[in-house]
Amino acid sequence: MPKLSTQDRNAMPERQFAFPAQRKEPLENASHVRNAIARFNQVRDASDAERDEAWRRIEAAASLYGVALHETGWRELFVRGNAGRP
Repeated sequence: MPKLSTQDRNAMPERQFAFPAQRKEPLENASHVRNAIARFNQVRDASDAERDEAWRRIEAAASLYGVALHETGWRELFVRGNAGRP
């Protein structure tokens, strides 16, 4: 995955992050979308409503960049045992 420089990350609009308020999990290419899914359960201090919105952003970015989603929602990431719920 190409590493974003601090300058590039700071220049990104909030809508390009799964969690825009925290500026967590950029969604600017397929690699970053896959990473956002893998790290979804590591984001702390996010409400269920924020997670719902983040998942919608991830779904849209996955569709845009051709990333196959195997989950129908973010709650499956926690049920599958990927990690404990934050």
